[in-house]
Amino acid sequence: MKLIIISGLSGSGKSIALNVLEDLQYYCIDNLPAAMLPALADQLLSSTNMDHEHIAVGIDARNTAADLAGFSGILKDLRSHKMDIEIFFLEADNATLIKRFSETRRRHPLSSDKVPLSEAIIQERSLLEAIAVEADLHMDTSRTNIHQLRELIQSRVNNGDHSRLSLLFESFGFKQGIPVDADFVFDVRCIPNPHWEPCLRKLTGCDPAVTEFLEQHDDAIKMFEDIRNFLEHWIPRFEADNRSYMTIAIGCTGGQHRSVYMVEKLTAWFKERRPGILHRHRELS
Repeated sequence: MKLIIISGLSGSGKSIALNVLEDLQYYCIDNLPAAMLPALADQLLSSTNMDHEHIAVGIDARNTAADLAGFSGILKDLRSHKMDIEIFFLEADNATLIKRFSETRRRHPLSSDKVPLSEAIIQERSLLEAIAVEADLHMDTSRTNIHQLRELIQSRVNNGDHSRLSLLFESFGFKQGIPVDADFVFDVRCIPNPHWEPCLRKLTGCDPAVTEFLEQHDDAIKMFEDIRNFLEHWIPRFEADNRSYMTIAIGCTGGQHRSVYMVEKLTAWFKERRPGILHRHRELS
């Protein structure tokens, strides 16, 4: 039996994540008290009428502060059951969360007449820190719309081989900030920039003309080989440590050419050699 715990900041997309899992035939329970997780596991494993092999539970800041602070102990108890357990933690930057609550006119669960929205978000981050540090997968949704988030969760969960590490290659532009959910960040701004070629400026790293331009330069080839060799050496070590998810972020200035090219190359290389390879171009989405 597989159990996915969905947690994270209000406004980051937890409800969307649960909806996606429900579409994938998970039995979903939202806002369960964290202290009840071990009892839920007992009930599910002892039930002879349980039709669902996959369960998803939403845990958020509406839990008691004591239960959230003691989450590591709850998780230890939960892991004593014969279940495959994973924790997804969703978050976004403060400005994005404030914008989302302003647009939807929803009330933050921790805000009140005496606690403004900005302060409620800070409090929530602190309350959920004990869950965040235990998470198998962190997802920053600051620059992700509903459709992209649904696709990303579906790809992560339904990659066809849950016994192997799911590896996401993501291109980004440093001008828009480094993805906070990245496990490794590689900077490719030192290789020649197609942006300064007028005929290539409006293209992206997905276009053959950009690939041809970059592969005329030894630095681009050497950068790809060095990143590839580094990952080939270290990924098996993370797998041996029972790691389930990993995000490799590749950045250039604007996230249009060099980082996109490098992600495309790495994705193609690793897809030929292992399952569970995903890719995303943040600034092209």
